[in-house]
Amino acid sequence: MTIHRFLPTRRGLLGAAALLPLASFAGVLRAAEPDLAGLGDMTRAVKPVDAAERAARLARAQALMQRHGIGAVLIEPGSSMIYFTGVMWHRSERLTAAIIPAEGEPCIVTPFFEEPSVRETLAVPAEVRVWQEDQNPLAVVAGFLKDRKLAGRPVGIEETARFFAFDGLARALPGVKLVSANPIVRGCRMIKTPVEIALMQAATDVTIAAYRWVHPRVEKGMTGGEIGALMTAATRRLGGDVEFSMALVGEASAYPHGSREVHRVAEGEVVLMDCGCTVQGYQSDVSRTWVHGSASAAQRKVWDQVAQGQRIALAAARIGAPAGSVDDAVRALYEKYGYGPGYKLPGLSHRTGHGIGLDGHEPVNLVHGETTPLAAGMCFSNEPGLYLPGKFGVRLEDCFHMTPEGPRWFSTPPASIETPV
Repeated sequence: MTIHRFLPTRRGLLGAAALLPLASFAGVLRAAEPDLAGLGDMTRAVKPVDAAERAARLARAQALMQRHGIGAVLIEPGSSMIYFTGVMWHRSERLTAAIIPAEGEPCIVTPFFEEPSVRETLAVPAEVRVWQEDQNPLAVVAGFLKDRKLAGRPVGIEETARFFAFDGLARALPGVKLVSANPIVRGCRMIKTPVEIALMQAATDVTIAAYRWVHPRVEKGMTGGEIGALMTAATRRLGGDVEFSMALVGEASAYPHGSREVHRVAEGEVVLMDCGCTVQGYQSDVSRTWVHGSASAAQRKVWDQVAQGQRIALAAARIGAPAGSVDDAVRALYEKYGYGPGYKLPGLSHRTGHGIGLDGHEPVNLVHGETTPLAAGMCFSNEPGLYLPGKFGVRLEDCFHMTPEGPRWFSTPPASIETPV
């Protein structure tokens, strides 16, 4: 379950220490300047996405455009632009866009003064067309489509593109048919290649190694922020680019994305961590739950039920099965345990999993009603947590990828509440 990243600074942590009891001050210092001896970069041998991989992506996209009768696809900056062109850019009121035609090289449209910066990460052969401050960038896009004789064919708009790009192109190219680019973009990105799988495996390996370092260093009196800071520091030292390091303590664990209240680790309290990083842009997402000290019978029971939910989800993930059937299988199990029904609390109040890759959350989801059939190369989180408001929650999350033979874990789920990592 990807969340907003938590990246505390040393100054912020030490400033907060003045407001904390002395018992937790040592924990703040360890979070601000942890001893990371013994941790080293695990990602040095990772193979990056190369020119051949990107050429294959463009060829696949163009084959899908031919199949679906789409003449070109327009993409704004973000993960899809990185995926197809390598261009790492930001969105602003000044349009930068990639246009992938059904034949030939793509085109990057960008402001004149941004061209040198945009070219720094451009990783495929492409034409670059610029526009000046007093020009209409969508007219430049329209000019490219006319020059390539694509103006009379449907143009796919990537699903995250902003309305002004859609509307501007419709105005600049009257009569153009604008359609969803999902069959093209999703058709490519949802099916990961061996190179992508390897990068996601590397990111997961970093996260698991960081968990193994952090777990024995969690002490009584620590806050979730202090624990998260330890995870962030370890992840960076291990070679991952930190995306998020969330730690929920006690009652806060009953709320999937946490609480504004500050909770401290104590004997018998649940600690739920949800953490992830990227390697070469590809994401990990792993959650672990344990009890500081000895688990109660109730905590152990819920933990074991969630572990069974993970196993049921994996067993239901079969080639050709609708993605929603995985969620249905877990929910049927939990309802037998007395939770729900459906998404009602107490129980599993969110979907069983989400797609993952260059984005922490990608299409499609393991959620009731999703009919997309599972196929080799698809990647998902498996996180059927159970949440008991006012008490505690348990989430175990490991990601898996589909192979022709069935699902395969990126990380192995924990064996018991006593050995969460």
